[in-house]
Amino acid sequence: MRTVLLRLSGFTILPLLSLITPLLLLPVISGFVGGEGISSVISGQAIGTFAATVLMWGWNVDGPVAIARAASSSDRAGVYLRSIRTRLILLVVTVPAAAAVAAIVAVPAFRWEAVAMTCAVALAGMSPSWFCIGLGQPRLLAVYDTVPRFIATALAVPVLLVSHQLWYYTGLLAATTLASLIVFHRTYSPGGNWWPRDLRGAVRELGAQGRTAGISLAGNAYASTPAPIATASTAPAASGSLATADTLYRFGLFTVVALGNAFQGWTLERGASDRKRRHLAAIWSHIGLGVIGAAVLTVAGPFVSSLLFAGQAQATTELCLYYGIAFLFLSASTPFIRNLLIPAGQQGLVLRWTLISAAFGVAAMIYAGFMGNAPGIALGMALSEAILFLTLLIPGSKLLATESMEPVAAE
Repeated sequence: MRTVLLRLSGFTILPLLSLITPLLLLPVISGFVGGEGISSVISGQAIGTFAATVLMWGWNVDGPVAIARAASSSDRAGVYLRSIRTRLILLVVTVPAAAAVAAIVAVPAFRWEAVAMTCAVALAGMSPSWFCIGLGQPRLLAVYDTVPRFIATALAVPVLLVSHQLWYYTGLLAATTLASLIVFHRTYSPGGNWWPRDLRGAVRELGAQGRTAGISLAGNAYASTPAPIATASTAPAASGSLATADTLYRFGLFTVVALGNAFQGWTLERGASDRKRRHLAAIWSHIGLGVIGAAVLTVAGPFVSSLLFAGQAQATTELCLYYGIAFLFLSASTPFIRNLLIPAGQQGLVLRWTLISAAFGVAAMIYAGFMGNAPGIALGMALSEAILFLTLLIPGSKLLATESMEPVAAE
């Protein structure tokens, strides 16, 4: 358990900069875009996040395993270069499509701000963060992923206060992301070729990760759609309120990712003794985090949102409650998916139920949007997460039960 605490501290303390700096930026942006602009900017951010998930494809799940199993630095460089080549193909298609969606969804007065935010955020899909996780080195995650975003945000704050132009932040964010990618490439794959000369081979690589990528895309489909649906279908005041709750929810997801990263390697460690005890520790830790996060979001969400968005928009208690429920079930399902089902080769099962829950959730959100019911959109997402957790609980529990029948290896 000491090992997982060390990993948790590394994957949590260093990346806290990436959590704190956007919080400092929100009141600045809200001050000059107003209530109508908030939902458009956050919608652009959500669409960009989904585009980043498309770009990441299956590398955020399969990549760390490939890096951990690589025998040498040259093998690791080969894995990284394959990821870059496949993601560059996706980049050409995904970013323009995401920008078009953002332009359609946004309020006309803030259309280009939403497009700029979408493109800047989408570039996060090219991040080498999965490579750093595979190496088990959170310091590299901070250097090549967190620190560049922190620098962009820190430089943007005074410029935004003076200019009231969002372009400076999105431009700085894109520039620092690209700069960190170039430095990483020269350090960990020196002399390697980025460009996908063998298009057929790159496409086959994408196809091989189809199931893993499908799980991520389906899950993010309903996680990224509440704010855009609300912006496109409800009144500005209602969509602004939902957008603020959605933002708080996304900041909270950072803790789930950090906890999942810390536990995944520990529970799957080769030759570990009492593997079932480790799985139970991960499961109960995620459930505890889910309960605490849901309670904090529901109780403190309305007040915190009014501070973060400079009084321009405030989340209601009902919206925060539904987002809190979504947070609880997402956190609870994480160890079953990452530590039990996917390592056991059950990607097809996870993908099937993720698609079903996503279809249900998106349909519910669209219906609520047509009815002008912003809380109903948030409820649709919460129900999606609940369905996914409940449907994966039984197969995950069966796999957990088999762990107790395996021989205990000495450490």
